Amino acid sequence: MPSCRVGFVPVWSLIEDVIVVFGGPRVGKTQWLAGRVIDAPGAVLVTSTRTDLLDQVGPLRAKKGPVYVFNPVGLGLRKSTITFDPLTGCTDPVIAAERASDMFTAANWDQGGDRQFWDDLGKLNLAALMHAAALGDGLTMLDVQRWVADPDRHESEIVSLLHESPEPAFESAVQQFIGTNDRTRSSITSTISPTLAWLTHGPARAAARPLAQGGHPFDVATLLAEKASVFMLGGEEAQVAPLVCALTGHIAREARRLAALQPVGRLDPPLSLRLDEAALICPIPLHQWSADMGGRGVSIVACFQSRAQLVDRYGLAKAATILNNAGARVLFGGTGDRDDLTYWSTLAGERDEPVTTTDMHGRVASRTTRRVPVLAPAQLANLPRGRVVVFRRDVPPIVGRAEQAWRRLDVRQEHEPNAWTVRARGQLRRACAWAGARRRAAVAWSVAWFRRGQALALAWQGRCRAWFAALRVRVTGVRPVPPEAPQRPAWLTIPTYAPPSGSRSADQEREA
Repeated sequence: MPSCRVGFVPVWSLIEDVIVVFGGPRVGKTQWLAGRVIDAPGAVLVTSTRTDLLDQVGPLRAKKGPVYVFNPVGLGLRKSTITFDPLTGCTDPVIAAERASDMFTAANWDQGGDRQFWDDLGKLNLAALMHAAALGDGLTMLDVQRWVADPDRHESEIVSLLHESPEPAFESAVQQFIGTNDRTRSSITSTISPTLAWLTHGPARAAARPLAQGGHPFDVATLLAEKASVFMLGGEEAQVAPLVCALTGHIAREARRLAALQPVGRLDPPLSLRLDEAALICPIPLHQWSADMGGRGVSIVACFQSRAQLVDRYGLAKAATILNNAGARVLFGGTGDRDDLTYWSTLAGERDEPVTTTDMHGRVASRTTRRVPVLAPAQLANLPRGRVVVFRRDVPPIVGRAEQAWRRLDVRQEHEPNAWTVRARGQLRRACAWAGARRRAAVAWSVAWFRRGQALALAWQGRCRAWFAALRVRVTGVRPVPPEAPQRPAWLTIPTYAPPSGSRSADQEREA
């Protein structure tokens, strides 16, 4: 996967590496990500807060496989071509717990302390309620919202559904939640309510329609086989992050399960997650996935506005884990935070700078060295547009130029086929392809004739030797003496055992 270009030399990253991108608005981050979407070898999942990414790369991805749109915010009046019911698969208690965790991660930022305690209780109870709704007949997330709003009234219905569950802990958790005091129950309810806020938004409810209500679900295995593209449009203002994060987690975890069934334990071609504005619309558990998904054949590229945003969303410890697990960290210019600039400058390291001291007459008085940053904070803050600094775990920091998708020939041919520059570049590429084909044909013809000539020369050499040998016999009458077989050296001769004189052999001993 190309990260940047230094002159004419591309800088590549492994497809299994997690790439974390940092850049402010209008520095070329989205256009760089568009190139990674186009180059994805298999199925791809893209998140964005705008429709321009879909319009730009959607036609190119349609040449590789079907393109689906999941638009729970109704952005640009685009209709969702697929739907996702969060209760999908929640008949399994493990999946219900994972789904509730994904939705909570998107709705409630990790604050630590007492908030973490209430979030854990909220995840457990939301998982139990979603599990109960999945076990019911025709129940939806609206029923879950109704249960959360008035648990006393629906206690018998919830408990009767959880009687059929293979996980008895869910029933105990719900009974404890309903039977606790009003203050504790209100605290738990206040943590669950933001997770279900998207139900108040019409397009989000339409995007989460179940199959019984006219939904258009999809199968992850089919999506991977067809190399499909799923564009998920979202925005924090519509509180749809829990729904988008739930769909992303569903696809990624199902892909990981399918990868475990493969002979090598990984997807081929890999599933690509291209997450623009990941902290806003799709805060997946990146601190967990960054250590495991790469080896399963799931390639992740996550874009953030700054390191401060990453820390604010995930917390200091989880943000450090994400940065440590990332195989490459791409930094665009425009960062103005002092702590962020100091962090990246420290990560770039230091170098020795020679210092020459002269006297008042210009004569050299001394020569010393001092340690200075390889990239000063001011240099990082003032990176030109399109320039990036790539930090990889195996090479020093690299300053290069990020590829912009609107400059690519395939993109311009798709959207501006009649532009004279596009036509000229197309003609030049076809001419280079024709010249390359002719060159390969000429090389193959030359090699074939050389081998044929070599075979003819060897044949004539053998004939000439036979003719000269026959002529020599006819003129001199002496036939050539065949070479004697080489004699084995004495030190290689294997001695034979001879019994000493006067001793009897084994047969004589047996006869005696």
